[in-house]
Amino acid sequence: MTSAPSAMPPTGKSPTEFWSGLYETVRGSAWNASVNTRLAEFAADLPPGSALDLGCGQGGDALWLARHGWQVTAVDIADAALQRVAEQAAVEGLADRVRTQRHDLSVSLPAGQYDLVSAHYLHTPFEFDRVGILREAAGLIRPGGVLLVVDHASVAPWSWDQDARFPAPADTLAEIDLPCADWETLICEARRRTATGPGGETAEVTDNVMSVRRRR
Repeated sequence: MTSAPSAMPPTGKSPTEFWSGLYETVRGSAWNASVNTRLAEFAADLPPGSALDLGCGQGGDALWLARHGWQVTAVDIADAALQRVAEQAAVEGLADRVRTQRHDLSVSLPAGQYDLVSAHYLHTPFEFDRVGILREAAGLIRPGGVLLVVDHASVAPWSWDQDARFPAPADTLAEIDLPCADWETLICEARRRTATGPGGETAEVTDNVMSVRRRR
């Protein structure tokens, strides 16, 4: 679900059909497996461990983490995306560090425990319990591990949904409602960056960046 190239709203398709079709259309030269800026900023100084990439999309984050020594479980609803991520991991000699799993996050999440759970731009034109999914994903983090959530906070000029509105970072964390006794807030703020659109155009956009660490 992340890094979707200018996703359009669904037209009578299921979530699986919509996302699979989207990634099939960018399987060639338009595929962009670059790391998300916020993930690289945040994880650069973390000791490598096990990571869960929710909605891995084109795989930029999963591959970046693997290059930096992480064992990564890359999850997406689209088989086309997962196949491409696995292929690129093999090309880079990272097949032993990247495991792909298909999940419709509204139905299931991977098993296991992780040192980092990353959810970048987990937005979709379909109805789903995003807050519930993030809360459940937090339950997969072992003590000392962190949850990183990065959301859109503004609409890029090339986005199909120019009327979209996004909650503030503090409101998102309040909705996830993790117990303060068990979780420490590390980051809760909006940050600006320069984004590049599908046609190579650029624009200043804002991200909401939220991270919490599990105490116990």
